[in-house]
Amino acid sequence: MTNTKILFLHGFFASGSCVPAQALKQAFEGEVEVLTPDLPLHPREALAFITDLCEYEHPCVLVGNSNGSFLAQIVASHLKLPALLGNPHFEMTRFLSERMGAHTYKSPRADGRQHFVIDQALVDEFADVQAHQWDDCRPEINDRIWGLFGENDTLAHFEPLFLQHYTRAYHFPGAHTPTAEEVRTYYVPLVEKLKETSTYLAKTSFPPRKSLSLG
Repeated sequence: MTNTKILFLHGFFASGSCVPAQALKQAFEGEVEVLTPDLPLHPREALAFITDLCEYEHPCVLVGNSNGSFLAQIVASHLKLPALLGNPHFEMTRFLSERMGAHTYKSPRADGRQHFVIDQALVDEFADVQAHQWDDCRPEINDRIWGLFGENDTLAHFEPLFLQHYTRAYHFPGAHTPTAEEVRTYYVPLVEKLKETSTYLAKTSFPPRKSLSLG
């Protein structure tokens, strides 16, 4: 296995052990190390965690799903990293406002904590981050951040918003959360292309975390 790494960022109700994460790991087994961490619930903490992880692990590509894609776009545009945004949910405040209360993660987390609460404070924190999500979007990174949209996604419909900022949009005949087979068939080839065309260097000097717009 080479030192090449890919960082997968899961959706809001998922974890690093979710089906898309494990399918991506299996697809690149023996070739590339796929990092699939559990993300913090709160967006500012999650962005700081992802940025620190990128600084330490130097992934060549970020891959996200749903809220993970929302976070990936912010970090990738800030650090100028290639990214594949699977069914990105760019309006997390609306998503959360419709789901207030206690919930359980849909896949196991490493720390064993399976329960969490969506409250107004969390919605407000996402609103602050959401308002600044495009701050680091620049023409020079337009070809590094790609979108992948499920044709049967009934939850997130943000391809038009994505295309206001980026140009590379792809489609697959799936729903909001891809199956393992869809990851292998549609995600992996695009990740391979991003990996091959990446000009990312392992010794890249990352901007200080405090310069990342967290709202």
